[in-house]
Amino acid sequence: MSDYLVIVESPAKAKTIERYLGKKYKVKASLGHVIDLPKSQMGVDATKNYEPKYITIRGKGQVLTELKNAAKKAKKVYLAADPDREGEAIAWHLAKALGIDIDSECRVVFNEITKDAIQDSFKHPRPINLGLVDAQQARRVLDRLVGYNISPILWKKVKKGLSAGRVQSVALRLIIDRENEIKNFKPEEYWTITGQFEKGKYTFEAMYHGNGKEKVKLTDQKSVDELLNKIKSDQFVVDSVVKKERRRNPAPSFITSSLQQEAARKLNFRARKTMMLAQQLYEGIDIGKEGTVGLITYMRTDSTRISDTAKKEASDYIEREYGKEYISSSSKGAKAGANTQDAHEAIRPTSTLRTPDQLKNILSKDLYRLYKLIWERFLASQMAPAVLDTVTIDLRQDDVVFRANGSQVKFQGFMKVYVEGTDDTVEEKDRILPEMEKGDSIKNIKIDPKQHFTQPPPRYSEARLVKTLEELGIGRPSTYAPTLDTIQKRGYVTLDAKRFVPTELGTIVHDIMAEFFPDIINIEFTAEMEKNLDEIEGGKVKWVEVIDEFYKDFEKHLKVADKEMEKIEIKDEPAGEDCENCGSPMVFKLGRYGKFMACSNFPECRNTKAIIKTIGVTCPSCKQGEIVERKSKTKRIFYGCSRYPECEFVSWDKPINRPCPKCSSLLVEKKLKKGIQIQCVKCDYKEEPQK
Repeated sequence: MSDYLVIVESPAKAKTIERYLGKKYKVKASLGHVIDLPKSQMGVDATKNYEPKYITIRGKGQVLTELKNAAKKAKKVYLAADPDREGEAIAWHLAKALGIDIDSECRVVFNEITKDAIQDSFKHPRPINLGLVDAQQARRVLDRLVGYNISPILWKKVKKGLSAGRVQSVALRLIIDRENEIKNFKPEEYWTITGQFEKGKYTFEAMYHGNGKEKVKLTDQKSVDELLNKIKSDQFVVDSVVKKERRRNPAPSFITSSLQQEAARKLNFRARKTMMLAQQLYEGIDIGKEGTVGLITYMRTDSTRISDTAKKEASDYIEREYGKEYISSSSKGAKAGANTQDAHEAIRPTSTLRTPDQLKNILSKDLYRLYKLIWERFLASQMAPAVLDTVTIDLRQDDVVFRANGSQVKFQGFMKVYVEGTDDTVEEKDRILPEMEKGDSIKNIKIDPKQHFTQPPPRYSEARLVKTLEELGIGRPSTYAPTLDTIQKRGYVTLDAKRFVPTELGTIVHDIMAEFFPDIINIEFTAEMEKNLDEIEGGKVKWVEVIDEFYKDFEKHLKVADKEMEKIEIKDEPAGEDCENCGSPMVFKLGRYGKFMACSNFPECRNTKAIIKTIGVTCPSCKQGEIVERKSKTKRIFYGCSRYPECEFVSWDKPINRPCPKCSSLLVEKKLKKGIQIQCVKCDYKEEPQK
């Protein structure tokens, strides 16, 4: 019999913790929630102060029985679920089921699974935090009241299988609003003029800036011609030289949302994949001599705080590897947001000394890449700012001014380890200008005017959508990945070139929500609700009061929707071909995963086909079929022969309709960070990347 029983969420975590605590402790896993609201019904009684109806989750009965039996044999039970609202709720449910006093010191929390952190946490047990429990309970009840009331109406009026949730409805609105912006966008003409100049043996570029008093925009060919007529010679004079030293600070260590964004940009990971891999790194990996060790701190956090111990270890490492001048002189953490739960730290390696290189042959490829990203970001956050020398030079001829900008990295600082990615492919490069002084004569050797048109705002990528939801105060760190997953699974959006595009079904659902449930898709309303949930956690308001204030008005909208919403019939479109089985016309139907072709003679004939998208290229293998766009099980686009399975040609890269000029083989478009590069599949022929 063990003296102490510890209950965690996952078996992987249980093994590691038991080894750290010793023989007196038995560690068991609850496998997540054991008790929750039922899936088959609302589970909330709005007539009885929104009382939740909790049940043992189907399939978890045996787990709960085993935990009860183990608890009876132990002198004391510790509840060590994850350090967030969800984990606190799991601990609360377990305490009630196992007969543990929630006011006793039964709750243990830790932000990293390392020997020191685990042993220290058991020296400071605490009672269950009912503020955290109430905040989580309020969210669950609120989401049930919204989802389980609106979804049946959508099933009845539109089609079965639809759903509506608070955060997913706002995410869908953002995607549709952006699509409407793109459709309604009217491009505006503008021109740039690039001048190539010569100073001694150096040539450099400068852009037309203005008349010396103000910046001037060129909006048409006429204004460009008028400007070019003002340039009477190839001689310009240096009008001003402004030199500055600019400091660039490192980004703070990751929080959940920034980790998802950066993993999308740099590693091409979906949000769900990032969180799955981070969970494994947190719970522990067998790394050899040390055994199973948690490699990163808890991955669901919106705090950028770093412990003093971690800072000291990082500083020592930086001094040893790079030199004292690379250590950050500031110990200040980044400013926390208004809704930040600062109970735990930012996402960081549990030890700086476990470098990515040491773990490269131990971790899987994807785990290694994510760990490297987290390790480098943390180390860089503890390093000195980069120092750049910048220079701005104005070249004048009467009232025509060209401006040249140059910059040079004077001291790399944190950039020696890591530079934060952006949604735009802009890299910080040295742009060195020749030495010039005011009054110098500079020769112009070329003037290059170019016409441009303004571009519409880009569609949302996963990274950009997560960033926008975070900035608007919508959702919590744990909600982003499942939210993006849900709107795709429901068929409300699809991914095209890694950008979200709303489907016809998504637009229909959004329009219904906008008409009958405007508060649910209202960004300000949803953000205010998040603040209310935070106030519940802080004990400032009662959770029942927050829910009641919402539900009284929401209930009225439900009654109106049920009564006045007209049934929407999604009509089938003719596909322009006949069914090969029965000869009836084929039609386009709208399904959960978008449009597909089906026989109009359903249910007598159940023939269906995917909509095939050709790209105008003959199959290079069989010379008979056409290359068509297909999707893998993970929805990744690839290209194959229309005659499959007779011809098994496949390519992840998009083939193009011209042969290689060097060997006449197939040319494909290869996606690179710099843009798209056309290259041959057989020889070394490559073309310059196109952005």
